[in-house]
Parts: sequence; C-alpha cells; structure tokens
Amino acid sequence: MKSNSGSNTLKYVSLVTLTVQNALLGLSMRYARTRDGDMFLSSTAVLMSEIVKLGTCLAIVYIQTGGLQQLLETLRDTIIRQPVDTFKICVPSLVYIIQNNLLYVSASHLDAATYQVTYQLKILTTAMFAVIILKKQLLRTQWFSLLTLVLGVVLVQLAQSSEHISSTNASQQNKLLGFSAALSACCLSGFAGIYFEKMLKGSDISVWMRNVQLSLCSIPFGLLTCFITDSAAIHEKGFFFGYD
Repeated sequence: MKSNSGSNTLKYVSLVTLTVQNALLGLSMRYARTRDGDMFLSSTAVLMSEIVKLGTCLAIVYIQTGGLQQLLETLRDTIIRQPVDTFKICVPSLVYIIQNNLLYVSASHLDAATYQVTYQLKILTTAMFAVIILKKQLLRTQWFSLLTLVLGVVLVQLAQSSEHISSTNASQQNKLLGFSAALSACCLSGFAGIYFEKMLKGSDISVWMRNVQLSLCSIPFGLLTCFITDSAAIHEKGFFFGYD
C-alpha cells in the first residue's frame, strides 16, 4: 500500500512539475522575443540550450558513474563503440533543433496565450505517432480528450483572429506564420518524442546518457543552423548579441 501511495504521489508531483515547466517555458520565451532592447538571435539561443543540457547531463552521468575515468569509459562504450546506435540518435537530434527554432518563430508572432494553447497540440501529435510507431491503443476517453484539445485550439484561434495585438512589435507579427511554425513544431515534437521513447525502451542506456548523445549530435546541427541563418549577423554583432 505504501509503495502504491508513493508511486501516485510521484506521478502527481511529476504532473505539476511538467505543467509549471511548460507554462514558464512558453511565457519566458514569449517575453524574451517581445521585450524592449536588442534582440538576441534565436539560432544562438537554441545552440546554447543544447550546450547547457550537455553540461548538465554530463555532470549527472559523472556523479552516477563515480569519477572522470568511468565517465570517459561510459562515453566511449556508448558513443564510439556503438556507431549505428549513435547514428540513429542523430534523427531526433536534427528534429529537435528544427523544432526549437520553429518555437522561437512562433513565440515571436503569436501572443502568449495563443502560443501556449496552440503548442499543446503536441499532445495530439504525440498520441498519433504513438499509435503509428509504438502500436499503442488509445481509449475512447483519450480520443475524446484529444478532440476537446483540438476544439479548444480552434476556438482560441478564432477568438484571437478578431483582436488587435497590443504588443510593442505588433506590426512585425504574422499570425499565420506563427501558427504554421507552432503546428510544424508540434508535429516534429510528437515524432521526436516517440522516436526517442522507442530508443529508450530498446536499450539499457540511461536517459541521461541518451540526452548526452542527443546534445552531442544536436550541437553540430545547431552550429550549422547558426551559420546558415545568421552567419552575417553573428559576424557583425557577435554570437552573444542581445544576451543579458
């Protein structure tokens, strides 16, 4: 009984934590893209997030393995000695880089409420890919909940379409572009999440080590994105232009 009670408590704590984290992510990203002052380059922000994630996960793996030598051995055994597995992880790495860049586009062109609600369509896309890739069966109540989610997003879009945007950069906003970017990010998020879940279930590699693999593969893609989209701006203003 105590075990079941502890498990249920952990589930609710995880639910609340994820809810708060998702809400804060959307609001902070929206604020960062609409505030006054010099605007940072979104491609550099995506790259920096991967670098921070890599450092965090390496620190956790370091603690788990018990030392630097053990960490290096784990990295060698997991990444270098399993090239096929490492190549497979490049797929979600590339998808996540594209998705995160699209989220910045969406946050720049949608108000906070619309952005937050629209991005919740990732729940629908994740469920669809779970059915297609993992062959999961959804209950009728789950399908009904997904339908309700879609209707909610549609109603928010209809309500916002007749309202005037009052933010400082309203003249630069394109709602169609923002919604398209958010919708594309939802599809990519659903695919990458289920693909990553399948890889986690198909091996004995820890989730922290998997995230190290993801970041190591994502960083080159992030650098390539910076070069393709913002190389001129980075050369002129600097990589950390707009950071504070």
